[in-house]
Amino acid sequence: MIVDKIKKRNIPDKNIKPSIDIPVGKWTKCDKCKEILYKEDLRKNYSICPNCGHYFRMHINKRIELIVDEGTYKRFDYDIETSNPLELEDYPKKLKTLREKTRIPEAVATGTGKINGEDVVICIMDSGFLMGSMGVVVGEKITYAIEQAIKKKLPLVIFSVSGGARMQEGTVSLMQMAKTTAALAKLDEAGLLYISVLTDPTYGGVTASFASLGDVILAEPGAMVGFAGQRVIEQTIGESLPEGFQTAEFLLEHGFIDKIVERKELKNTIHKLICFHKGGVDNG
Repeated sequence: MIVDKIKKRNIPDKNIKPSIDIPVGKWTKCDKCKEILYKEDLRKNYSICPNCGHYFRMHINKRIELIVDEGTYKRFDYDIETSNPLELEDYPKKLKTLREKTRIPEAVATGTGKINGEDVVICIMDSGFLMGSMGVVVGEKITYAIEQAIKKKLPLVIFSVSGGARMQEGTVSLMQMAKTTAALAKLDEAGLLYISVLTDPTYGGVTASFASLGDVILAEPGAMVGFAGQRVIEQTIGESLPEGFQTAEFLLEHGFIDKIVERKELKNTIHKLICFHKGGVDNG
């Protein structure tokens, strides 16, 4: 009978280990080209896919390692607790889980350091913590960093990556837009340099406040920048948007940003801008 000719599928014994032992956690997949990449090779390539050039998002610690001179970063001793103004039951639990997972207390790290020998105040956001959303703590830490830049008479550098204001904190998260903007106005009055670096993605209230107020606005290649997402805008206005809308390249063409800088060149570019602002000569 034909049934007898059908071969039964051999089910592997679960107790038998496969002959090929692949280390767990050593590989990752590129979101753009879907290539499987060895994490150590990716790290050595500035977290850029060697196959297609796609930019991976960077953890705060990796960004500090890339931009700040080794051993010079000093975090501001300014720890405040995240509020829960809406008294959401799951919000504190989510924060606790994220802190354990990301090993950072909030979506931004602020402090001082040197960039090729030049002292700066630097703020770095991390998308891994609630998509880099700006709540009370993020707004307060950035405002404090701006005030310290004024006090110490140092240039300010902010790396932005965010989905916008933090909805879990309601209206008080929106107030951080005004607070950071007012602080930057004082920085400008003091004649100090502010360099804003936009990374993927930078959206919402962060774009509508401190991310767009730099004396010089830089962006990484391919970074998506805007207030609302493309789909939301199209649904609101009832029209299709141009190809590549909200990419760093599109925004450079339309004058929203000053320069697109490859990740490996960011440190030297920021250093040059600081030297130019001081009226000195960049010998780097």
